[in-house]
Amino acid sequence: MKTKHTFTVIFFTRKSRSNPNQLSIYVRITINGKRSEISLKRVIPIKDWDSNKSRGRGNSQKVRTLNAYLDEVYNKLLECHKELLAEDKFISSEAIKARYLGEDDNSKTLRELIAYHHGNMAFVLKRGTMKNYYTTEKYLYKFLLRKRRLKDIYLKQLNYEFVTDFEHFLRNYKNSKKQLMLGNNGVMKHLERFKKMVNLAVKLEWMHKNPFNQFQLKYQKYDRAFLCERELELLVGIEFKSERLQRVKDCFVFSCYTGLSYVDVKELTEDNIVKGIDGKYWIYTKREKTDERVKVPLLPQAMEIIEKYRTLQETDLTGYLLPVNSNQKTNKYLKEIAGLCNIHKNITFHVARHTFATTVMLSNGVPIETVSKLLGHSKLTTTQLYARVVESKISQDINNLLERFKLNKSKVMG
Repeated sequence: MKTKHTFTVIFFTRKSRSNPNQLSIYVRITINGKRSEISLKRVIPIKDWDSNKSRGRGNSQKVRTLNAYLDEVYNKLLECHKELLAEDKFISSEAIKARYLGEDDNSKTLRELIAYHHGNMAFVLKRGTMKNYYTTEKYLYKFLLRKRRLKDIYLKQLNYEFVTDFEHFLRNYKNSKKQLMLGNNGVMKHLERFKKMVNLAVKLEWMHKNPFNQFQLKYQKYDRAFLCERELELLVGIEFKSERLQRVKDCFVFSCYTGLSYVDVKELTEDNIVKGIDGKYWIYTKREKTDERVKVPLLPQAMEIIEKYRTLQETDLTGYLLPVNSNQKTNKYLKEIAGLCNIHKNITFHVARHTFATTVMLSNGVPIETVSKLLGHSKLTTTQLYARVVESKISQDINNLLERFKLNKSKVMG
């Protein structure tokens, strides 16, 4: 049950020990006659202090700046009192002082939140996802240092302005070569991760206001790159004298006919090749990213590549099915391969997954529900981001529809 209490805030001075002509300024908080004092680390000449008004005397720039600061301290102390009342906490002068100085249990910092999040999520989220959170963390610290001149900030200080300022910082962030580092969706991804950490702080009751409540994440839609049938055939048909290019090409083509991501192709072993109920070979695996179980029938093009590298596997002590390079090297070599094949697209290993969904599956009449299952998606909407019905397929479907119209009409006429 709440009880009434008296609450006063006054500013006062004491003679400075280092300079007898100056006064040190303090603020005193009084609740029900019990006092707590805070040194404001400010000094003023004795002649410039008005003890009746508890303010600086005169109209000089220094005095105006000091009085503005005292008003700010006064308002912050009132806000601390208001917060403690709203939280139904015990009200005392020491409690208000602790809240003002950020020393109470409720005054957690951004660094404390990030450390708590990373400490708990490291066992829940995948290594690749955590790597992205570490990058977001670096951007947050750079923003604090460059734009706020701070190494840390209290969570209660985070507001809508902080979020929009951070967004602006990300959009304009340049590397050492003065090149912009992030596009719109890259900026949104960092803000989305920051928002998830803030949501955690709200759940933990470390924050009472969510600065993202009025902020909207706005992603730009774009078509994901994939190889058309002609480009895929061109890539399958070419043989490179360079062993490094040939191996990267084979692993990429394998993904085009299985839909497996880079890390899932890399981790494949002989144990993942299983005979299905139809007597044919399938890949049984679990997606590294989502832990979703995936069963993919081995198409002849993919089986051929596995057979090609089986001899290599016998001499390779790692036990992996295919000779997969690092992701960075693989994507670098793929750009070289695209140039040699006159494929004018920005190709990364993930393009193979899109090619599987679009060119190999959907364009050949495989229902999107089946494609979703093969890709290991838990939601159909995720598959729709990867796959699009290409114009040739639309034309084919419409021609089939017209043929059915003609057939139905001839039956009626007959």
